[in-house]
Amino acid sequence: MNYDANNIFAKILRGEIPACKVYEDQHTLALMDVTPQSDGHVLVIPKVAASNLFEIAADALGRLIVTTQLISRAAKTAFNADGITLMQFNGAAAGQTVFHLHFHVIPRYQGKELRVHAREMADIKILTAQAEKLKQALSNSI
Repeated sequence: MNYDANNIFAKILRGEIPACKVYEDQHTLALMDVTPQSDGHVLVIPKVAASNLFEIAADALGRLIVTTQLISRAAKTAFNADGITLMQFNGAAAGQTVFHLHFHVIPRYQGKELRVHAREMADIKILTAQAEKLKQALSNSI
């Protein structure tokens, strides 16, 4: 698959589209999902151009999964979650809609169903408050 440099995550990485950022380092970015399935739903993306898991170098993938683990721990703490679901899709047939590799970090609660993804935009004030909770949990763990 050829990487589309005009996908939404590429535009966010270039600063062309705003995002509610949670964490950023030299290699990765974590941001709030604007159509969350659960409170605290975060996306973790690499800063390299890779459409999916099969197109990223192993060292970059390693850095991405370390950030995903860091964000998962913070989300579990910040939102007092019973568990964390990680999702990652490769190709349209697998459900991928944005063709820039990314992990979904979704806090889960016993007995509570997930909301339907990409159906409804979240209120930016709520996302910002959730991002602040995550940043606080991160600062307490680093």
